[in-house]
Amino acid sequence: MPFLTRCAHALRDRLEGLGAWTAPLGLRLVLAWEFYESGREKLHGQNWFAEVMAAFPFPFDRVPADLSWTLATWFELLGGIALLIGLGTRFFAAALFVLTVVAIAAVHWPQDWMGLSQLAQGYAITDQGAGNYKLPLLFLVMLWPLILRGPGRLSVDALIERALGAAPAQARNDALGWGAGLLLFGTVAAMLLPLPGLILAAAGIALLTASRLRPRTR
Repeated sequence: MPFLTRCAHALRDRLEGLGAWTAPLGLRLVLAWEFYESGREKLHGQNWFAEVMAAFPFPFDRVPADLSWTLATWFELLGGIALLIGLGTRFFAAALFVLTVVAIAAVHWPQDWMGLSQLAQGYAITDQGAGNYKLPLLFLVMLWPLILRGPGRLSVDALIERALGAAPAQARNDALGWGAGLLLFGTVAAMLLPLPGLILAAAGIALLTASRLRPRTR
């Protein structure tokens, strides 16, 4: 093997080792701060959910405004702390993902848009009447790897797994995993984009069905 190739592989392997400990840490720290601050503002602020409840996607529009406010407040506060220390990371990242999608639908999504060009105008930080979903969309992108890959080894979750002697996770790329992922992601995405979300969810159901019908080999 050429010298430069060996050096590149050696660097890659060490970056992989370092990344196993620290790669998700930046995401966790930034998200922990943002969600905790949002929860703290709600805790000390006035409940304004009643003004936007009509824009909440189903089934969240059926939850009383006071209960929705309380749930959002404490999921953001506790979720921020959980992400900071890496405890129950996948659960809280998934919960905050759904909460953020609901917030986009209720507050940040363009009220009236026809076509992708108009929808793209809402990809902004300041609201100029066309939506302002840029920042929460970035939060979704940051939460996604925490849902799929977890918090990394520098976390309470990893410490608990080591203390319990749990076997390392084994990546499995099969129809069952893809089907479950597409079904869950499509269901959540349908809150913002009904047709694409339902198509993804239907594809997930088809993969789940195929995985159950496939004959098992001994």
